[in-house]
Amino acid sequence: MDETLSRKKPTPIGKHVILVTYRDEFIKKEALGLVEAAGYSIASVLDQKRLNHQQYGVGAGKAEEIKSIAEELGTHLVVVDDRLSSSQAHNLAKFTHQEVIDRERLILDIFNSRATTTEAKLQVRLAELKYEIPRAREAVQISLKGEQSGFMGMGEYAVDIKFRALKKQMTLVTKKLEEAKKRRDLFRVSRARINLPLVSLAGYTSSGKTTLFNRLTFETKEESPKLFTTLTTTTRSFEPSNRKKVLLSDTVGFISRLPTYMIEAFKSTLEELTFADLILLMLDASESIVNMEIKYSSCRETLDQLHINPTKILLVMNKLDLASREDKEKRTGLVGDLPNIGISAKTGEGLRKLKVRIAETLYPEPSGAKGFAGEAHEIETFAGPLVEHIDTSPAIDLGSS
Repeated sequence: MDETLSRKKPTPIGKHVILVTYRDEFIKKEALGLVEAAGYSIASVLDQKRLNHQQYGVGAGKAEEIKSIAEELGTHLVVVDDRLSSSQAHNLAKFTHQEVIDRERLILDIFNSRATTTEAKLQVRLAELKYEIPRAREAVQISLKGEQSGFMGMGEYAVDIKFRALKKQMTLVTKKLEEAKKRRDLFRVSRARINLPLVSLAGYTSSGKTTLFNRLTFETKEESPKLFTTLTTTTRSFEPSNRKKVLLSDTVGFISRLPTYMIEAFKSTLEELTFADLILLMLDASESIVNMEIKYSSCRETLDQLHINPTKILLVMNKLDLASREDKEKRTGLVGDLPNIGISAKTGEGLRKLKVRIAETLYPEPSGAKGFAGEAHEIETFAGPLVEHIDTSPAIDLGSS
């Protein structure tokens, strides 16, 4: 296996884990979703006001509680829903006799399990290296306590060996991703020649992007309520109105508290949004107003980091079939600065209006054409059919459903 794509994954004896998270219900629910997406089941959930205590990340009393519960339930893995330094993870693991991973490592493990294309695997590996390098020196120093340090000492030697190896891998992965970017650029040249507008789906993980993509293009991409189902970009064409074709792109999703280095690692995938003529920003309308507000703010923050022009954004309130009709005004009030439309990608409610809005936005001139083709087409170009499964042999839906 390519060294740049391989990493030793956690090997807990059992699948049951202890989750330590915050008391906030939104944060707790999202943490539970991450643990489930990673393939674990929850043995116990502990909450705490702060997870940035110096010695363990969690407080000393909470560490005692974790140790007691682990002995009682026979677990072997603790997930802490925040960033831990190497020393904090080491101290907590040593005290509780458990393997310990933090939120960022958990997300990276989910990415690892979801990545199927070469480019997605490279992007995940780059994010892992950016996670590991700052911890490399500290981790090695912890493991080599008692050895001679300083000039030519064994401790210093081992630290430098590991650090240089990680830096070398990062250089190699970055070079391969640059080659992948060149292939993406060729796709864009191909698209420019056929002169079709590009619509990109964006939004929080599990907001229903892939369901809408499949509904509009008659594709069969995997749909799942689990977080981070989609890590690769797929582009297809469809007709929002008669004889008016557009390209529709399904992209990686967003999540709250996603570190900047992860967004940067997936930049080549997220970059698709910067080239879009229209972005459909999707929100799950079936959630509470408070949760919608948190997710909307997180999405806008990520789009701002990508320097997306807000005038290109159309907010799509999805899952109306599950939403409370009484909360319609409250939902639209959350996003007063953006045009919005309500749909259900699952049942088809509102899709005709969405197609009209897409057509009117991208083809503002009167066309005189009526009706909807509702059929996806492959577009022949000099490079062959424009069927873009961005596999260069993938955010942050960072999943779609």
